Formats: sequence, structure tokens, C-alpha cells
Amino acid sequence: MSLNFRVLSESSTTRARLGSVETTHGSIQTPVFMPVGTQATVKTTTPHELEQLGVEIILSNTYHLYLRPGNDVVAEAGGLHKFMNWNHPILTDSGGFQVFSLGPLRTISEEGVQFRSHLDGSKHFISPEKSMEIQMDLGADIIMAFDECAPYPAERDYVKKSKDLTTRWAKRCKAAHTRHDQALFGIVQGGMYKDLRRESALELIDLEFPGYGIGGLSVGEPKEIMYEVLDDLIPLMPKDKPRYLMGVGSPDCLVEGVLRGVDMFDCVWPTRLARHGMVITRQGNMAIRNLPFARDFNPIEEECSCYTCQNYSRGYIRHLLKANEVLGIRLTTIHNIAFLTRLMQEIRQAIADDTLLEYSRDFLRIFAREK
Repeated sequence: MSLNFRVLSESSTTRARLGSVETTHGSIQTPVFMPVGTQATVKTTTPHELEQLGVEIILSNTYHLYLRPGNDVVAEAGGLHKFMNWNHPILTDSGGFQVFSLGPLRTISEEGVQFRSHLDGSKHFISPEKSMEIQMDLGADIIMAFDECAPYPAERDYVKKSKDLTTRWAKRCKAAHTRHDQALFGIVQGGMYKDLRRESALELIDLEFPGYGIGGLSVGEPKEIMYEVLDDLIPLMPKDKPRYLMGVGSPDCLVEGVLRGVDMFDCVWPTRLARHGMVITRQGNMAIRNLPFARDFNPIEEECSCYTCQNYSRGYIRHLLKANEVLGIRLTTIHNIAFLTRLMQEIRQAIADDTLLEYSRDFLRIFAREK
């Protein structure tokens, strides 16, 4: 078995649905947020801690693991699950977004992408076939087709050519992928052009992937534009396949994405935020490094049941962060992952109870981007 997706219930007032994804390494309840473990670790946490938080699936990065320690090393260790001691589902991205983020360090052709490593400047080449080879070595449960992520803003002609290239690469990825215990997802591209998005979706649907990523959003465009693209695109996508909005992780975007019918999300945002001394609360993001919290001996959130909030105060966490103690960012990371994991649990319950519209209105009314 590679993947089996079931829709368990649907919202009567939105496009949201409650689902279950069965993979080789266990099941995932959707909608779900996937913490990012770029280099085979969710920064500052252990797999045991993630399990305690209720995390069911994590994402790792093909580009980074290819460069270090090398996909051959991971394969020799028995695959990514054994290498990092995580016996639950893993998704690996294709490496496309990271490669294309290198800017002048890379050159795109029909065959693939020539680039220089950000680590030492060495030359490398990744093609759709090479991306599949790397991801088959890594052995994740869900892997992604190699795609080109167009920047924002971008001219229509460029985005059209990029979208067409992504489709051709998707065909090559499918032909090269031979592991039957992995599910290969295609990635819908097309920038902010709704008609190109629809073209991309239809082309990939014809290829019959078991799931579909939505790439090239949350790349600098206003959130309202992202929501408009999703509103137009989602009704076209198969109802019996999971939909994965790539690189999105702020609480307001998670809620808005679920309302539009998205099943899976990932982002480095909550762990990166934590390393910069910011924590997520119901009222918005809190800069816990700031002076007003020096003598604040309350938990980050009174109602939060995470290890951090049950044992430590804002003042103590601020002290750790100002003193550059690693425990400080461990505690903020644990809280942020716990917050998003609990948010998705509440969203799933609201879908099951058919109260998601009311829940989302209440949540979004009090949540602010910054505090």
C-alpha cells in the first residue's frame, strides 16, 4: 500500500472536509499541519516530543538531505524513518523550491536544473529523474514531483512556460518513480493566473496522481490573492484525492485554507518564529523576548496544556532567550507546534460537528498577525 485517502465527513456550509490518509507508516487525520524537519529533524525537538504533541506526519527536505549527509547515506541507514528514529509518516518535497530559490546560483533547462551548493559552491544537477532517485533513497511515504516554482510577481508568458515545464517534468517523474510503498503527488503551478492554474490542474489530473500539491502560493503575494486562487482552483480538483497547500502555516491561513477545501499544510514558519522569540497565541503572535515580559510569571497561554505552558513562565522563557540558552527556543518551539497541532484538532472536531463556519469566524475575529 502506498496511500489510501478517505473523506469521512464534509462541512455543509464550506468546502472543508474531514479525512483520513493511510500510508505505509500509519494514518494521518486531515486537515493536518505538518511541521518541517528540513534536515531530518524538526529543529530543537525530539521525535518523542513530537509524538507527545500529537504530531502525525512531518516533512523533510530533499535538497538539503541530498547535499548533506547524502541520500546514499540515508539509504544505507535504512531510510529516513530509521535514520531519524521517526516511525510515522514522512513527506519529502522535491527540492524544486529550494533550488529555484538559489537565484543566480542556478540555471534551468528542459533537462533539469544546474546549480551551485549554498554550502560550498560545488556544482550539482537535479532532473526530475534525479529528484525521484533521491526521494526513493530517502524512503518517505509521500514524495513530490519536481516542479518549477515561479516567483511573484512574474509575467504571464514566463508563468505559462514554467507551468508547461512543470507538467512535462511531472510526466517524467511518474515514469521514473518505481517504489510501490511511496505515493507520488503532482504539483499544480500557474502563479496567480487563475486560467493557468486550471490548465495545470487538469493536465496533472490526467496523469492520475494519488494526491496533488498546490505550489507557488505564499511566495510574497497578498493573502487575499492566494485565497482567490484557491477559491477558483479547489472546485476543479478531485474530491477523492488529498489537496496539499505547500508552504503555508500561519493560523489564519490554515483556517482560511481549510474553509476552501485544503487537506494538508506545511511551513517552517512556527519553528522559525520560535527561534526568533515569538510565540503563537489565540490573540496573535507574542514577542516574548520583549522587556514587558521580564516580570511576567504567567504561562504563555493559561488554557494551553503543552509542556512549556504547564511548567514555565513568560519571564523565565524571556530570560533563557536573552541569555541565548538553547532551552529557550526548545520551549517556544514546543509551544508553537502544540498550538498548531491543537488548532487542527479543533478544526477537525468543528468539521465533524458541522460548526466550522462559526468556529472560524470566532477564531479569526480575535486572531491578529502581531502583538
